[in-house]
Amino acid sequence: MIVSEILYFTSQHSLLSLPLFVIAAAIIGGAMAHLTKNSLWFALVAIGFVAGILNIFLGSSINALYLARYGTYGTAVITHGEQTSSQLNDQFIWHYDVVVRTADGRDVKTSFDTMSASLYPPRNQIDIPPEGERFVVKYIPGFARNIAIMRDESSFGRRELMRKALGPVQRARAQLEASPANPAFKAEYRDALRQLLDGHQADMSPAEAAAYRNELRRLDDPVVPAR
Repeated sequence: MIVSEILYFTSQHSLLSLPLFVIAAAIIGGAMAHLTKNSLWFALVAIGFVAGILNIFLGSSINALYLARYGTYGTAVITHGEQTSSQLNDQFIWHYDVVVRTADGRDVKTSFDTMSASLYPPRNQIDIPPEGERFVVKYIPGFARNIAIMRDESSFGRRELMRKALGPVQRARAQLEASPANPAFKAEYRDALRQLLDGHQADMSPAEAAAYRNELRRLDDPVVPAR
């Protein structure tokens, strides 16, 4: 639980944590230099500074990895989102109020913002669940305020994966429509459909899955052209 509390603070307050990394490194380095009579221990100050800088960019990802590995499953809902005056990559940072439902049925209030959200698995993309939609999280019992958003196990994340998976299918379909007699385009479209069904059929409605399976059969029918 203590590790979770520390990671929660360093991920939620990454800028404030920077001088704390340096101070902690200076204290440890000074103590070790005094004990060993070796001034090289003061190099820990530089290491602490570098660690603090890395935490600004990687703190939430490290927190997500820790919680995903050691945490307990729960769910959560964003109850309120509010735009702040700060920006990240020319986009306004949003602050979110969240209610976590723990495995034993307790409700715990917490919050995060666009920069501090811990998303698992880590990617170079910030996917925040829609307000009011329940999503899957992991947390350490005893400190449920610190959560990792399990996006690939949540409905909002699966929808995003599905959207990305449809890209190759749509491109392959457009190619085939441009040249229906091209066997390479037909093979590419067939492969894209198979990959979509193999990886995401569980996330489709029965009607959608049936439509893509029919599309595969249509590709193998020499009489009926692919639409």
